[in-house]
Amino acid sequence: MKVLGINPILNVSDMRQSLEWFEMLGWQKAWAWGEPVSFACVSNNNFEVFLCLNGQGGRGKGDNANTFDSPSSQAADQGVWMSLWVEDVDAVFSRCQTAGVDITQHPADMPWNVREMHIRHPDGHVMRLSQALC
Repeated sequence: MKVLGINPILNVSDMRQSLEWFEMLGWQKAWAWGEPVSFACVSNNNFEVFLCLNGQGGRGKGDNANTFDSPSSQAADQGVWMSLWVEDVDAVFSRCQTAGVDITQHPADMPWNVREMHIRHPDGHVMRLSQALC
C-alpha cells in the first residue's frame, strides 16, 4: 500500500463552533458539505482535518483539567488525540491564551526531547502541539 494522504475525522456536536475554534488557531475552512453543514474540512499549510457532525468516531469531554492525568479513567476525555508539529510552541500558547482556548498542559520540555503543550476542543478532542528541541 502506498498512502497518498491521511485525514483525521473528528466527531463534533456543533459545526459552527468547531469551525470557529479551528479558525482561532489559524486554520481555514476549506469546504463544507450539506445544508445545514454536516461535514466540513479545515486546512492549515496543506494539512486537513475533517469534521463530521454527530458521527464517525467518538467524542466527550471529561472532568479532567489536565489531559495527561489518568488516561484510563472513565472521567478522561473520550475524543481523538492528534499530534501536531509546530515551529514555536510558545507562540501557539500565547495565541491560545489570547483566544481563550482550553489549555490542558502548558508548554514544557519533555524527556522525549520535545517542547509540548495540549489544548482541548469543546468536544474533548486533544491537540498535542510539539516542537523538536534538537
